[in-house]
Amino acid sequence: MRIVVNGVPREVVATTLAGVLEEIGIVGRFATAVNGAFVPAAGRGMALSEGDAVEALAPMQGG
Repeated sequence: MRIVVNGVPREVVATTLAGVLEEIGIVGRFATAVNGAFVPAAGRGMALSEGDAVEALAPMQGG
């Protein structure tokens, strides 16, 4: 399936958000969004579709 992860087109085998994150090696603490909508950690089992846009952002300290 072809999706966009952090602005980069990717071909992935996984069909869930959690699976895609694991497949491409995004680990640790981070925030996720799919098609601009925030997805909490508990919701990462959601299915993805062809063309979805996934964002994974690590928290940053500062102010």
